[in-house]
Amino acid sequence: MLHLLFAFPPGHLAAFIAGGLVLNFAPGADVIFATASGIRGGPRIGALAGLGVGIGAIWHVTLAALGLSAAIAAWPEALSAIRWIGAVYLVFLAWKSWRASGTLPEGRGAGGGWQAVRRGFLSNATNPKPMLFMIAFLPQFTDPALGPVWQQIVLLGGIFAFTGTLVTMGYGILAGHVRHALGRRMALLNRIAALMFGGLALRLIVD
Repeated sequence: MLHLLFAFPPGHLAAFIAGGLVLNFAPGADVIFATASGIRGGPRIGALAGLGVGIGAIWHVTLAALGLSAAIAAWPEALSAIRWIGAVYLVFLAWKSWRASGTLPEGRGAGGGWQAVRRGFLSNATNPKPMLFMIAFLPQFTDPALGPVWQQIVLLGGIFAFTGTLVTMGYGILAGHVRHALGRRMALLNRIAALMFGGLALRLIVD
C-alpha cells in the first residue's frame, strides 16, 4: 500500500494534507477536550487526551474505508454524488465555526492519564462528525486509476489521523503550558477555520 503514497501527484497530496489540517486545527469537540485537559492537568494530561482522540480517529478511518468501498462498488457514480454532499457539509462546518462562541466548558477536561486517553478515544469514536467529514472529504482525493479505492482511503485516512493526533496533542500540551491564554483565543481560531472550510467547499465545487 505504501506505493500508493508515491503514486499520488504531489500537489494533490499536499492539498489533501492542507485540507485535513484545517479540520485538525478547528476548535471542535476533540480540540476543546484536549485543551481543557491540558488546562486542568498540565501538558502531559493534555497530550494523552490528544493521543486518545487520535486512536478514536483510526476507528472512523476503518469504518469509512469499509462503507465507502462498498458504496462505490455498488454505485460507481457515488464519488460524484459524494463530491457535492461534501461541499454542502463543508459549508455547514464553516457556518458552525463562524457562529461558535469559542468558550471552554467548565470541568470538560480529564484529570488523570488513563482517563484522558479513554475519554479522548470515546470523544472521537462516538462523535459522528469525524465520520461525516471523512465520508465527505476523503473520496475527493481518490482516483480509481491509482488502485483500489479502499486502500487509498485507508492511506489518506491514516495520514489524516496521524496529523490530527499531532495537532490535538499539541493543543493539549500548549494549553498545559499557557493555561487559560489559549482558551481565550478559541473564538479567533473558529473564525479562521470557518473561512478555510468555506474555501475547501469552493474548491470541491470548482474542481
